[in-house]
Amino acid sequence: MLRTPSPDGLRFAFGTLTVLPVKVTRWDRPAARGGMLWAPLAGLTVGVLAAGVGLLLLALGAGTLLAAVATAAVPAVLTRGLHLDGLADTADGLGSGKPAEDALRIMKQSDIGPFGVLTLLFALLAQVAALAQTYDGSWTRGALAAVVSATAARLALTTAARAGVPAARPEGLGAAVAGGVPVGGALAVAAVVTLAGAAAGAFLGPHDALRTALAVGCAVAAAELLLRHCVRRFGGVTGDVFGGVAETAATTALVVLALG
Repeated sequence: MLRTPSPDGLRFAFGTLTVLPVKVTRWDRPAARGGMLWAPLAGLTVGVLAAGVGLLLLALGAGTLLAAVATAAVPAVLTRGLHLDGLADTADGLGSGKPAEDALRIMKQSDIGPFGVLTLLFALLAQVAALAQTYDGSWTRGALAAVVSATAARLALTTAARAGVPAARPEGLGAAVAGGVPVGGALAVAAVVTLAGAAAGAFLGPHDALRTALAVGCAVAAAELLLRHCVRRFGGVTGDVFGGVAETAATTALVVLALG
């Protein structure tokens, strides 16, 4: 099997999953595989930047709600809103009740239907509310929530791109990465992210360590439920499904971190 040099995988991850000025030099399957394995690192970077903006606003005297809104906005800006757009399109496709071919056509349309609008509204409200609550607990807990949710969202992309998950279309980014990550590699990355999250939470106490690990696990589980439903409905995954999976994971992680 052809191995992808780490720089190619890193460039693919940051060049496709963020707006950071990273040039993707390879678009082949090995580079895509490496990119999906490195996806949580791109998420970690996005999360750190989001937390930084939230903490800056708090330091300047802003309330926790405004800090939460800014924190939720940063990942959207750093991804050009692609994941949110994917979530809305996936909701429209699933909500249409149409056969797979018609649902996929609906998802490719440039407009957003009522299912997409409602899903976006409630997802963003949940994210902002959860972030505000964690910031109310402490600035550190809010910053940790921002980092963990962004990282878990990209971990969900890694697991969704594992071998055995087919592409619904023969073209597009979804087809480029679908089924490219070995199952063992996806599990290893998931274990690393979960343990790293627990270690970060441990600085706030043993309860936070457990809650952070649980948030990552629940995020991946929720994303997996959506992924399997989409595979059944559409016959595989698309770029929109990947976006929906990421936003589902991010929202779930934030909700879990806000509980207790």
